[in-house]
Amino acid sequence: MVGHADLVVKAVLAGLFLASILCWTVALAKAWELRGAHAKARASLALLAQSHTLEEARHRLAALGGPCAALAAAAAQEVARTPEGADRAGIKERTGWQLERIVAGAGRTMARGTGMLATIGATAPFVGLFGTVWGIMNSFVGIARSQTTNLAVVAPGIAEALLATAIGLVAAIPAVVLYNACARAITGHKAQLADAAAETMRLLSRDLDRGHVTRLCVVGE
Repeated sequence: MVGHADLVVKAVLAGLFLASILCWTVALAKAWELRGAHAKARASLALLAQSHTLEEARHRLAALGGPCAALAAAAAQEVARTPEGADRAGIKERTGWQLERIVAGAGRTMARGTGMLATIGATAPFVGLFGTVWGIMNSFVGIARSQTTNLAVVAPGIAEALLATAIGLVAAIPAVVLYNACARAITGHKAQLADAAAETMRLLSRDLDRGHVTRLCVVGE
């Protein structure tokens, strides 16, 4: 059917085929990325829970890396830049703003590429429908030229046209499912980072209550 299809229908089918390949490529890449991010976030949360001070957490997370390490480093930097005797509430507020920005930035980074899945899922059925409409138009033109309504003459052209809609659905349905799966995984990862930010603020608050902040949190030691 593809070999006898119109040039426009062939172009539509080729585009949908490429879109399907792109969809699965992005999905597999994001699955691998999210798996590693989840594992690193779980390990980071465990280290934060085991730490007794912010500086201890920063040193432990530095070797692991990732957004959680950036959270501890940002908190340590803010404290190190704060003069002695500064208001504790101000330190917590400024640190909280920075941690929120880090969590939001990590979420945006993790969401890169998922928009392609949403685009394919939304447009592929319509692209396939365009190929179907074009193919049926050609079929009717062929009927008019042959001046016959014999099913054996009409059916192949219509089948070729309907193939475009079928391929469009084959490309769109997995794209929608994979996009929703990625969105749920990204939401879960952002929740992990929010927990890490809360743990970081807990360590900061504990250090502030102990009264030794700037001496412990000197970035670069």
